[in-house]
Amino acid sequence: MSLSGRYPAEVLSRFAAALLAAAGTPPDNAAVVAQALVDADIEGLASHGLLQLPMYLERIAQGSVDPAAKGEIVVDAGARLTLDAQNGLGHVTAERACEIAIARAAEHGVAIVAVRNAFHFGAAGRFARRIALTGKIGIVMANTRPMLPAPGGAEAVVGNNPLAIAVPTGDEPIVLDLAMSAGAMGKVRLAASKGEPIPEGWAQTAEGLPTRDAAEAIKGVLLPAAGAKGFGLAVMVDLLAGGLSAGGIGSEVQPLYGDLSRPYGSANLVIAIEIEGMRPLADYEAAAVGFADRVRQSKPVPGAAPIRLPGDRAVEARNRFDGSCALAAETLRLLHAHASRLGVAIPDALGS
Repeated sequence: MSLSGRYPAEVLSRFAAALLAAAGTPPDNAAVVAQALVDADIEGLASHGLLQLPMYLERIAQGSVDPAAKGEIVVDAGARLTLDAQNGLGHVTAERACEIAIARAAEHGVAIVAVRNAFHFGAAGRFARRIALTGKIGIVMANTRPMLPAPGGAEAVVGNNPLAIAVPTGDEPIVLDLAMSAGAMGKVRLAASKGEPIPEGWAQTAEGLPTRDAAEAIKGVLLPAAGAKGFGLAVMVDLLAGGLSAGGIGSEVQPLYGDLSRPYGSANLVIAIEIEGMRPLADYEAAAVGFADRVRQSKPVPGAAPIRLPGDRAVEARNRFDGSCALAAETLRLLHAHASRLGVAIPDALGS
């Protein structure tokens, strides 16, 4: 049987959870991470999906990720808190940061949770959307190891530092989720795993030359989106997430695929803003829906694809979901290898 193609999402989620559990992850933590990874694949975000699981399992095995950690509040100033993620699985500690932010925003009107000693949490938009589904504005950001040069530079000095903002509409939130590089490193790694080129303008080699070779891009630097604007936003995410949490900034954050025995050391910032009290929530949601409708119905240029708002592609992917999702052959091969190592049975639907 070919190891590439589409596979039942439910089977993939159970298999991922079983692998994590066999590696020492408590069942509730394993379920959170497995579902988040499969959800990313369902939404077409393969760079944040099961592609990452083999690396997570390696890091657990080498001790740089504590699969049982849920994070500990170390600063509590009411609406302002710091969570020490204790090098736990990123989806688990980010989910806890969201829960804290939602509860404190309901109490104080706004809440800011800074997270240090954090690990990779996938798509920031997942967590901003989680907050927006409660009728609040969600803002989530994280820093990464340096990947971007300053304008005119050839040395990576700041991460591509994702930022997500989600606003409620009474239905599906409007979600902006972007990294500050022209292309996300996860997408570069995905291209490298498939032996495919990356778009022009995404990266430079270690010598500062433009490249479309994904492997050379990984060894070199990514380029900021919108030049100095993307670079400037990346700097500010570092200073907000890393600075407020007293966590890693810049080169203090380690390469995600570098020394897997060394903690990643990322920092997150989670903000929840209560709308009710500033204006009626229903009025805000109506205004957001009206604006969204106006944008989507605006006149396109000839031959263009339908006009979308941030997050529309993910919504469309969820609406198209037929119970299965795509998985790259190399990712499935690595998951098979980890299953063999951990003594986990490979489901029939995923080959042998």
